[in-house]
Amino acid sequence: MLLWRIGGFVLGLAISAPAAAQSDLENGFNGALRGCEQWILEPESWSDGPDKFAARLGLGDKAGWVRSVDDAVLPPEKLRIANRYFRVNSALNAGYVLIVSDRIPMCHITGGGGTDLQPIVETVLASTEFGSRWERVKEQSKSDLTSTVYRSLEDPKFKIVISRARQAGERLDRVQVLATATYDLGH
Repeated sequence: MLLWRIGGFVLGLAISAPAAAQSDLENGFNGALRGCEQWILEPESWSDGPDKFAARLGLGDKAGWVRSVDDAVLPPEKLRIANRYFRVNSALNAGYVLIVSDRIPMCHITGGGGTDLQPIVETVLASTEFGSRWERVKEQSKSDLTSTVYRSLEDPKFKIVISRARQAGERLDRVQVLATATYDLGH
């Protein structure tokens, strides 16, 4: 409760301290997912240049294009064609990398760092915003990982597989979230 004394009156305002890091990490993952969707479903969003595309994601100075990334965050070999790398620095010690292609309809998101991303990813996946864009198709757990396949509600040919720790408190010294999306061209 925040109190102000004005004249002889005391005004109270209930406030909650923002969980800035968690909210930045949620915004970062949401931004990476939105970027993935836009890149594939709205190619005109990047046809006028990658910088304008980046600005549309609303992540401000926390994100931008980089020339290279660690091998650990690269997509599977068959998706390493004409890739561009977009880094989202959501917290001092954690963030995401969005990898897209200029030639094939794919995107790949990797997240990790010194903050446990599992609860953040679960919050985003359970959100109304995410649910308004994606439909869960199937889920599979193996060992300490869970992978879920989602289909786009806008275009059912667009699917994403999101893998993450099954529960909070797992190891932080590895990739914590991995999302790979592809668009079926029907070849």
